[in-house]
Amino acid sequence: MSFAKPIVLGNWKMNGLKSEGLALAGALAEKATKPSGTLGVFPPATLIDSVRRRLEGTEILVGGQDCHDRNSGAFTGSISPLMLADCGAEIVLIGHSERRHGLNEDDDLIARKVHAALGAGLDVVLCVGETEDEYLSGKQQERLRVQLAAAVPEIAGSDNFLVAYEPVWAIGTGRTPSVDEIGATHGFIRERLAELVSSAPAMGILYGGSVKPSNASEILLIPDVDGVLIGGASLDANDFWSIYAAGGGT
Repeated sequence: MSFAKPIVLGNWKMNGLKSEGLALAGALAEKATKPSGTLGVFPPATLIDSVRRRLEGTEILVGGQDCHDRNSGAFTGSISPLMLADCGAEIVLIGHSERRHGLNEDDDLIARKVHAALGAGLDVVLCVGETEDEYLSGKQQERLRVQLAAAVPEIAGSDNFLVAYEPVWAIGTGRTPSVDEIGATHGFIRERLAELVSSAPAMGILYGGSVKPSNASEILLIPDVDGVLIGGASLDANDFWSIYAAGGGT
């Protein structure tokens, strides 16, 4: 699919029972029957099917927060990309820092997940970002270079692949890089993508990390920032919509 801008995606993380998820989806459905940009939500796996049904008639994407790198097998507790597609997911987050650092997922595993997801017909949001130690020691660009080179396949295109830059030290902390830092980093990511895929100029690059209504407008005006991936603010329909509207979405 094509990703019209602004691209605003909400990662609900491990939040929401069925009643809460349906209420949030319903509030979004009332606001966005035909969004001018791209809106998407990533509910817990238990809610994907019910949220998808609640959002029928809108153009809001529903995605998974992760997938396995195999389509089936003896992997207790895991969800395959085919299973996500089967329950109505259209897109999947891969490589989020909470999986890279909380669950020790390395670049090789993330690359395998990307290939599996694309092979199952899912669009992919590849999350990349540096830790605070890497940021302070000047190793940010090298870390991003390695993450991108490992996990952006030749078949990645602007119609099936997004990159989300999320500095690990900014996620959920209330801290954000400066406007100049975000712009420079997104420019660097665009340059590295151009070394990997021909679709780099049109590929959407999102910023994530303590995005909220109060700073969304400033962030979404930065060159090479095509949208945002938000966490906590996506659990409030009004905040989520405010961020989308800040980027010119209607």
